[in-house]
Amino acid sequence: MLWSVNNKTETSAGTVAWGSAGEGPPLVLAHGWPWSSFSWHRMILPLSRAYTCYWYDMPGFGRSAKDPEQATGLDVQGRVFKEMVEFWELDRPSVFAHDFGGAVTLRANLLHDVAYTDLLLMNVVAVSPWGSEFFDHVSRHIDAFTPLPPHIHSAIVAAYIRSALVSELDEHELHELASPWLTPEGQASFYKQFAQADDRFTDEFADKLKAIDCPVTVIWGEKDPWIPVSRGHQLAGAIGVQLQALEGVGHMPQLEAPRPLLDMILSLPEALPELEGN
Repeated sequence: MLWSVNNKTETSAGTVAWGSAGEGPPLVLAHGWPWSSFSWHRMILPLSRAYTCYWYDMPGFGRSAKDPEQATGLDVQGRVFKEMVEFWELDRPSVFAHDFGGAVTLRANLLHDVAYTDLLLMNVVAVSPWGSEFFDHVSRHIDAFTPLPPHIHSAIVAAYIRSALVSELDEHELHELASPWLTPEGQASFYKQFAQADDRFTDEFADKLKAIDCPVTVIWGEKDPWIPVSRGHQLAGAIGVQLQALEGVGHMPQLEAPRPLLDMILSLPEALPELEGN
């Protein structure tokens, strides 16, 4: 497995853990909530045969800093995405974004002038309103959830992760997705993310979607239990492209169906031939 986050750098939102692999033009992989860059681990090896891949755990997530005093909402994450692209000295990278990584990368592009060669948006948070019933409930009762006993919190995290999936993941993957949230600082950060959610962070770029100045692909696991495919079609229509649906796949195509996802990427007009056969 090529995935690791052994490198560290400082950002305006604290220390960020990151990794890179491969050769070729730059590709940045943006994770979502409540995930980390580990969510891309199955895709890194084949993608690294055509790209130099970069990934990082966003502030408040994964192995990056979880400072209780630092805001880590989508507005902050958009600025940090720009900081990381500048730190890596990337000129117009390709970007693959999942879940709220969609809002993060769209904010970086449309509000902070980060230019991309192309943008892939997959099962993303990008159109208001967003958030499940559970998400809404927790956001209104943060003080009741934050002090939960660790074993109750662990059960909530595991159930929440599984609720995104149509296909089962192996126990190692489930552990890697959950473990950053199971430390005391991870538990506090987990519920803090609910409190910072706000539709205005996507509303602020909603009228700019047709102004994206690079090719955009919208891919959706059509059985997504969290963000229905109808929302994906709404987003694709607002951008002016056709949605590409992955049949029988849930919210996590890169883990649930990495081979069909790679095949779909290969079918795109701008796909790099070096990926063929991997």
